[in-house]
Amino acid sequence: MTTDDLAAKLKELDATLRNIEGVLDLDRMRREKSELERQASVPNLWDDPAKAQKITSRLSHVQGEINKVERLRSRLDDAGIMLELGEAEGDAETAAEVATEVVALQKAIDELEIRTLLSNEYDAREALVTIRSGAGGVDAADFAEMLLRMYLRWAERHGYPTDVYDTSYAEEAGLKSATFAVKAPYAFGTLSVETGTHRLVRISPFDNQGRRQTSFAAVEVVPVVEQTDEIEIPDDDLRVDVYRSSGPGGQGVNTTDSAVRLTHLPTGIVVSCQNERSQLQNKATAMGVLKSKLLDRKRAEDQAKMDVIRGDVAGSWGDQMRSYVLHPYQMVKDLRTEYETGNPGAVFDGDIDSFIEAGIRWRKQRQMGVEGAV
Repeated sequence: MTTDDLAAKLKELDATLRNIEGVLDLDRMRREKSELERQASVPNLWDDPAKAQKITSRLSHVQGEINKVERLRSRLDDAGIMLELGEAEGDAETAAEVATEVVALQKAIDELEIRTLLSNEYDAREALVTIRSGAGGVDAADFAEMLLRMYLRWAERHGYPTDVYDTSYAEEAGLKSATFAVKAPYAFGTLSVETGTHRLVRISPFDNQGRRQTSFAAVEVVPVVEQTDEIEIPDDDLRVDVYRSSGPGGQGVNTTDSAVRLTHLPTGIVVSCQNERSQLQNKATAMGVLKSKLLDRKRAEDQAKMDVIRGDVAGSWGDQMRSYVLHPYQMVKDLRTEYETGNPGAVFDGDIDSFIEAGIRWRKQRQMGVEGAV
């Protein structure tokens, strides 16, 4: 890039960052930070551990968001000063450093801009993710396990805590289903675009004739329920089953019937938990998962009513949302956004940010199109 090109790019990035600062409303966030710091300094804060955890978690998130924007603003200003000094001194090396920083700033500001697009009712919440194997037999079960690893690796890359609540192993290999939580602000809004049917095409490692196999897995993402949500479940609507926790191949995790399965009779929703050591803990965790799924069901019903009012007759955008092809060529492609990459290995290792960002932008454009048609 020439010096003029770099100056124009820095001006463009400055405009984008100013827009982000306006959308995030930094002054409001700073006021919220001050109030949360006041609440966190109360001597008896931890008398209510759940409330204390919520306050400290929110404070950490708000501080992180403010620091992220302020660091980007400082880096952008410094890059502008460096460019001016380099130009005044005719220093080509300084211009090269600025060019490298511009590329890094572009990536960081694009990522921050994505956060401003997460403005739906439950987007700021933590996420519960359920993966289920579909058609394709043992290959589908293996694919479900590959997806579980992919999402856990993605969370690890970002430093997001996760908690696997339940894993149901298939007989030969892989998983029938798995449910886990991503305990980070905006995890639901971020991962919700992953909802839908995922398809894998490859030479089956389980076929002794080496034939190509297509298999499917379903991903469901729901927001974690909070204390303020009014989700009542009458005892008569619930069936509770207890059983012994087990791992791959039926290996016992413990010797007591501590795993819990809850069935919500009116809807047929079934959830399980076996990661805790006691039956009471597993039941409490499973109840939280069930309430989250019921909350998401209510959210979907409300959305369906709005779609009818708007005259939206389009099918669910989540179905058949991504293909992972390992043979006869290497490609992962999102069927909604058309974003693709030729490196499936990196994707299965958790490198899915570009797919998520494209999905969030696609969803926002779709929502704006629907609203504009009303």
